[in-house]
Amino acid sequence: MLTISQLASYAGVTVRAVRHYHAKGLLPEPKRDHSGYRRYDAHAVVELVRIRTLADAGVPLARVRELLAAGEEEFAAAVADIDRRLRAEIRQRQRHRERIAQLAAGDSLALPPEAVAYLDRLRELGLPDLMIEGERDAWILVAAKLPEHMPLYMKMKQQQLDDPATVDLYWDFVAMIDWEVDDPRLTALADRLVASLEAADAEGWDSRDQEMTDELAELLDAVFLNSVPIARRLLARLEERGWRGWTKFERISPR
Repeated sequence: MLTISQLASYAGVTVRAVRHYHAKGLLPEPKRDHSGYRRYDAHAVVELVRIRTLADAGVPLARVRELLAAGEEEFAAAVADIDRRLRAEIRQRQRHRERIAQLAAGDSLALPPEAVAYLDRLRELGLPDLMIEGERDAWILVAAKLPEHMPLYMKMKQQQLDDPATVDLYWDFVAMIDWEVDDPRLTALADRLVASLEAADAEGWDSRDQEMTDELAELLDAVFLNSVPIARRLLARLEERGWRGWTKFERISPR
C-alpha cells in the first residue's frame, strides 16, 4: 500500500495534483488506516496514470471521467472530437501569434498594411510625429468602422500626397496646431484649402460618395476641434467660402 506521496511519485504527478483529482471526483479517496493515513493500492496507480495521460494529451478534466468509463468505440469518437477541438485551438493561437507579430511593428495596431504604408510615407515627407500620431488614431477609428473601405481611402490619400500643393497643405496644418485663435495667417490657409477643394470638385470628387457615416465623421471632427485651438475659426472661414465639414467636406453653395 502506498502513501499519497508514493502514489504521486509512481504516476509522475505532484501530491497537489492528486488532491485536485480527488476534489474533481476523478480519483476516489481511499479510507484512512488506523494511523490516520490514506493508503493507495495498485489500481489507484493505474487510474492515476490514465488520468494523467489524458490530461497531458489536452483532454479537459470535465471529460476525463467520461473517457475513463467509455467503451472502445465511444472512446475513439471522443478522442477524435477532442482532437478537432485542439486543432481549432492551435489555429486560433497561431492567428494570435501572427497578430502579436504585427503589433510589434507599432502602426500595425488595428491598421491594415495600406494604412501603415500611408503613415510611412508621411514620415518620409518629414512630417512631425504629433501629426502622424493624430492621423494614425483617426484611421484606427475609420478602420474599426469601415474596414472594407480602407483600401480605397488609402489609395485616395496616397494620390493626394503625389500633389505638391496637398503636401504644402499638410505642412500648413502642422503649423496651424500652434496658432492662436486670432492668427492672421488663417485667412490665407482657408483660401488655399478652398482652392484645393474646388480643384478636386472640378475633377468629380465628392466626399458624399464615401460610405463614412455622419456619426463617424462627427467623431473624427471632434478630435480635430478639441486638439487644435484655431480649428473652429478655420471651419467658420470655410463655411464663409461655401464649404462645410472637415472629415467629410460638403459644398454648401452652388458652383
